[in-house]
Amino acid sequence: MSERLFYANQLAISRTLTRIENDRSVAREIIGSLEERDYHVVGITGSPGAGKSTLTDRLALLSSKEKRTAIIAIDPSSPFTGGAFLGDRIRMKSSTKSEEIFVRSMASRGKVGGLSPSIYDAVEFLGRSGFDRVFVETVGAGQSETDIENLADVVLLVLAPGLGDDVQTMKAGIMEIGDIFAVNKMDLPGASQLATRTGAILEMSGRELPVILTNSINGQGVEELHNLIEKALGELDISGAIEEKRRRRTLYNNLNSVYQIIKEDFSENAKLEELMNYLLENRRLSDES
Repeated sequence: MSERLFYANQLAISRTLTRIENDRSVAREIIGSLEERDYHVVGITGSPGAGKSTLTDRLALLSSKEKRTAIIAIDPSSPFTGGAFLGDRIRMKSSTKSEEIFVRSMASRGKVGGLSPSIYDAVEFLGRSGFDRVFVETVGAGQSETDIENLADVVLLVLAPGLGDDVQTMKAGIMEIGDIFAVNKMDLPGASQLATRTGAILEMSGRELPVILTNSINGQGVEELHNLIEKALGELDISGAIEEKRRRRTLYNNLNSVYQIIKEDFSENAKLEELMNYLLENRRLSDES
């Protein structure tokens, strides 16, 4: 692909995503005009500073060797413009230069759950536009930031020593959303111990899931992690469980749309909006218990 055609393609997709972010009715019209097709969504979440962006960058490069790949990095919103700060995109130096990968930053816009309000539509648009693999990196991991489970087919939870993750791994709400666990920054003291403790906690909860040590800076362990993700996605396809994942994604997309409509109607009433967020948060806590 020529450089001019590549950037024209990227620009067209970016402009369409901007329209999708800004107008829900336009989003549905655009998506409805495209044929449904199979694609996979990989969610990447974890504590701020765990190295999610660099790890996502490397995983996307590996994925792009065989599949058309996109990244949506959810960034904190600017308090002035409401737009994304673009911090994650700056750290994805390899992917942003690659002709095989589309990278987009989206603002969380204060959304509880670690995702952007329009993320479901954005992901569906990319999937229908021909992308085979869509990586979604969340703002961060916290007790309320578990929406990625409803969006992704496979969730990678990134931990790192020295970030309070010894405590974080004890929080069931976060532990339960992960399908694969990566202890990043494996060169730092305490990384092996954190991986061992994470594995033990998973075993005690009856969940025997992969826990792998990685170093996103030099790439150590990243190819093995990529293979684990591909294996997990393949197993979902073979078992047919992928259909339930997609049904769940559609359901939560519709619920999110209803929530946004109600929120816009009540946006001038701060107390009503506060009550709605309280009820949604308690619904999540109830689901986790």
